[in-house]
Amino acid sequence: MSEALIDTPDQNKSPILGADDRLVVAISSRALFDLSAEHQIFEQQGLDAYQAFQTANEDHILAPGIAFPLVQKLLRLNSLNPQTPQVEVLLLSRNSGNSGLRIFNSIEHYGLDIVRAAFTNGAPPHQYIEPFGANLFLSANAADVRQALEAGYAAASILPSQASANRHPELRIAFDGDAVLFSDEAERISQHEGLDRFHETEKALAHQALSGGPFRTVLYALHRIQAAYPAEQSPIRTALVTARSAPAHKRVILTLREWGVRIDEALFLGGRDKGPFLAAFGADIFFDDQRKNAESASRYVPTGHVPHGVANS
Repeated sequence: MSEALIDTPDQNKSPILGADDRLVVAISSRALFDLSAEHQIFEQQGLDAYQAFQTANEDHILAPGIAFPLVQKLLRLNSLNPQTPQVEVLLLSRNSGNSGLRIFNSIEHYGLDIVRAAFTNGAPPHQYIEPFGANLFLSANAADVRQALEAGYAAASILPSQASANRHPELRIAFDGDAVLFSDEAERISQHEGLDRFHETEKALAHQALSGGPFRTVLYALHRIQAAYPAEQSPIRTALVTARSAPAHKRVILTLREWGVRIDEALFLGGRDKGPFLAAFGADIFFDDQRKNAESASRYVPTGHVPHGVANS
């Protein structure tokens, strides 16, 4: 039986995530479904041609997109406790209500329990994240993701990615550390003063917790679901996959301990390519702030780029 690296029962350190403590994920239509041909029509022929095509083909079911298997696994968590759903997925789309009918027809065809949506007809959708109470926004539109992050929400651009092998029954989510789960305070030292200075600083500050990054609340929301199950029976498995190595590992472990959250697996790779490790973990999605790392990982597993922190200045 695998033991959790950190499994602290103290729940009092977790921030409030909503009245019912559900994990609420907002997703764009291009992340959920394969709209590559339709998007090409939009870029080459304009909005009117795109909307006309969508309306003319609204009974033609869309193929699953990169994040479709992830959404299926997220919604499947609700079957474990139907009286108290633990996850909600909703749609935030730049489609109009008229052109968005095809999206909902496809949702109904696949039996996805998605009932809430905002169709903004080309306007940025991030302003609806807070009213919906969403913890996470996933989109194929990099500009929308940046706006959401700048407004203080967890968000990631879904990259064209290799599909997950999906061989594990539980939901498996992997995170980079600095500028994703944690702030970019340590990464700034690495970028500006070099790796040796980074290791010196992290060793000296090992007992000083890192500040939270944009995905801290996502990790808390996952932890709240995990906490309802024994570690060996949890329907969710998380991993920290970081370029850090000893001695910089200690501050990360003690930070998570202070936060009172559980990370099931922690991989300190010392700069090794993350892709093979993510494939071995079986990640349903991986989040990384550095574009080159995200693109490399996307050759192995579905990947979200988090354009936050010094690496994206």
